[in-house]
Amino acid sequence: MGLSDEIRQEDSSDLLRLRRERDSAVHLAANLKEQLELAHRALTVIDATTNAVLEPPAWLSPEKPKQKSATVIAMLSDTHFDEVVQPQEVDGLNAYNREIAVLRLEAWSQNLIKMTRHYLAGIKYDGCVLMLGGDMFSGDIHEELSETNADTLLSSLLFWSEQIAAVVGLLAEEFGKVHVPVVVGNHGRTTRKPRMKLRAKTNYDWLLGKMVERHFAKDRRVTFLIPEGSDAFFDVYGHGQLLTHGDQAHGGGGIGGIYPPIMRLRARKAQRYLATGQNFSTLWMGHWHQYLPSPSLVVNGSLKGLDEYAFINNFGHEVPQQAMAIVTPEHGITVQAPIFSMNRKKEGW
Repeated sequence: MGLSDEIRQEDSSDLLRLRRERDSAVHLAANLKEQLELAHRALTVIDATTNAVLEPPAWLSPEKPKQKSATVIAMLSDTHFDEVVQPQEVDGLNAYNREIAVLRLEAWSQNLIKMTRHYLAGIKYDGCVLMLGGDMFSGDIHEELSETNADTLLSSLLFWSEQIAAVVGLLAEEFGKVHVPVVVGNHGRTTRKPRMKLRAKTNYDWLLGKMVERHFAKDRRVTFLIPEGSDAFFDVYGHGQLLTHGDQAHGGGGIGGIYPPIMRLRARKAQRYLATGQNFSTLWMGHWHQYLPSPSLVVNGSLKGLDEYAFINNFGHEVPQQAMAIVTPEHGITVQAPIFSMNRKKEGW
């Protein structure tokens, strides 16, 4: 090999090295640009909602009978507000849109009060815990959702924060005191991929909770627990309660259904919290759209009901319902019942 050949070979190696460095720099720049866009989007959302004034609708509640004492725990999750489900795409088993969601949220509120006043008459309630368990919005993390949702996420946030504020106000009038723990789900995130860092503060579920909290800032009857992590731990009469969304459990497609993954999740969380001195009696979660009550683990149903994804994947059909329980000082969870929310005739489908 001559000198000129060696020089050409060295030049070729340098060129390849420079090209690799260039490609790496371009890739890094693209990643940084994406992160800046995500940060800008999150800041835009916060700025747009900082000075928002909520105007909750006034809902009538049933006439108040005489009542004689416990705490009500109600869960509201997987509402998937402003997602649209067409009846013809799910064999006529369900329909969902903004108008239907408003009717179901109102029916849920009324039925919760009916349950505690009339079906469980004779109890004097010390207050109510309203858990917002995530996936309040379907979000736009999938292209098909962006194409079919009833509104943009910002507009949805403003509209539904008013509706949730109405629910909290109604429960405050009924039970005197309301405590609102809030965790985020996987659908309300502002990023395409799920993230571990800044999980809560890049999620519309967190911002919804913050907006409603601001609305009740001067109302001493209402308190909030909105952690920046994935779980919310609170205590009722010395009985620890842990709220999480439930998407940390994976699997559930075998003969055992969802039980193996959710029981593993509960065991792991119990071990971790016990090590920190926060022992919980009951783990509350959503995500799975199946109502499964027990004293130690409660899986919530969905306000949305059956959708195209569940239908195509041949998941079980369950009517829209949400979990509720009565907690007493002596026994912890004493009564559990589903709160139904669908009135097909009234919804008009």
